[in-house]
Amino acid sequence: MPLNFVNKKPETSGERDDSKERELREAVFEPLRDFFRFKHGKKPFIPGVSPVPVSGRVFDETDMTTLADACMDFWLTAGRFAQEFERRLAKRVGGSHAVLANSGSSANLLAVSALTSDTLGDKRLKPGDEVITLAASFPTTVNPIVQNRLVPVFVDIRLPTYGIDVEMLEQAVSDKTKALIVAHTLGNPFDLDAVVRFAQRHGLWLIEDCCDALGSTYEGRPVGGFGDLATYSFYPAHHITMGEGGAVATSNARLKRLLESFRDWGRDCWCDPGKDNTCGKRFDWQLGDLPHGYDHKYTYSHLGYNLKVTDLQAAIGVSQLAKLDAFIETRKRNFQQLYTGLKRFEEFLILPEACPHADPAWFGLPITVREEAPFSREDLTHFLEADKIGTRLLFAGNITRQPSFKDVPYRVVGELADTDRVMRGSFWIGVYPGLSNEMIAYILERFEAFFAKRPVKI
Repeated sequence: MPLNFVNKKPETSGERDDSKERELREAVFEPLRDFFRFKHGKKPFIPGVSPVPVSGRVFDETDMTTLADACMDFWLTAGRFAQEFERRLAKRVGGSHAVLANSGSSANLLAVSALTSDTLGDKRLKPGDEVITLAASFPTTVNPIVQNRLVPVFVDIRLPTYGIDVEMLEQAVSDKTKALIVAHTLGNPFDLDAVVRFAQRHGLWLIEDCCDALGSTYEGRPVGGFGDLATYSFYPAHHITMGEGGAVATSNARLKRLLESFRDWGRDCWCDPGKDNTCGKRFDWQLGDLPHGYDHKYTYSHLGYNLKVTDLQAAIGVSQLAKLDAFIETRKRNFQQLYTGLKRFEEFLILPEACPHADPAWFGLPITVREEAPFSREDLTHFLEADKIGTRLLFAGNITRQPSFKDVPYRVVGELADTDRVMRGSFWIGVYPGLSNEMIAYILERFEAFFAKRPVKI
């Protein structure tokens, strides 16, 4: 039966028959289970006909019935499932707090915006301050820097890990540098020892973008627990899904308050939805130039947003989070099968390596076509796509070359040589749990077919 976590107060003055309610809920769930088996049951894989996606949602009847459980509450904003998900996610990633948002992109926006609060004093990020990041990145890792009138400072990555080139960090820092936001590319943790030491040495905020890396570990610890803030995405492509959704995790109670303020319109009040006067002085504050006693629920200390998630989404997340370990195990197994099968083509393909001390929960398997290969990336990806095997480029490639960055002020350290190399020659294929052994075998068979037509030593 779907999960029932937080006891709600009766909605009427009379006593509610909880056993009758459970009976009625269960009467809804059983037909849903039948519907799931009919509509979404496993279908046969037909090579060359059935698509082999790079990613996708993997769900079962429990996800559907848990969603129905939340739907029957008709509590359409954040509620009992959101609270439970935040608690469980924080525990999972090794933080004290998790703050849900409506996407991983919003989570990045919240993480950067929270650090601009004037309540942080000299540590706050101010317009013109610099934030070190990667040019080989997903756009919404970088965009919040620009959206907060900060200046991105781009450093290179290094193949074959696709992680930040830590040798460039000291060259990147200036008297304007205040923070770093760095992604664990495709789930492969970057050199956290070096980055954390650098951040501590220079007194910089560190945001770990873990949107592709839920479940990855570094020196046995979950990524996301090394910096000040960590962001996660629950889009259908990611390790678990709630459709659209994301979160920021932190062990800093002050930052948690700021995240909630920027997420919830910028308000100063910290009451949960449907709650009043948690602080005990709702009509006894004096803030800004407002009159004494101005309602705390309508007092705004930041220029915020509305980036909240619904309880319907959170319900799916709670159900999915229970499957995370199984999903991670399958991703690792799929990655290893593909990696082993592709090693015979290393003469012309650069295969990925995990960073030292890292155990990635791979989001995808990145491949870079060597510059001396007698074929291009496009030759290979077009061949695979024609056979229904999905491929993706490494996000924005070199983001400084994207149309959106035409008029954006930024600073570049070095030549971004590997970033440009990735832009020209890299792509990735899926390892997600929806891939069957038959699909994995088919992917490897089509790689063999591609190389059989070319002068490659195999």
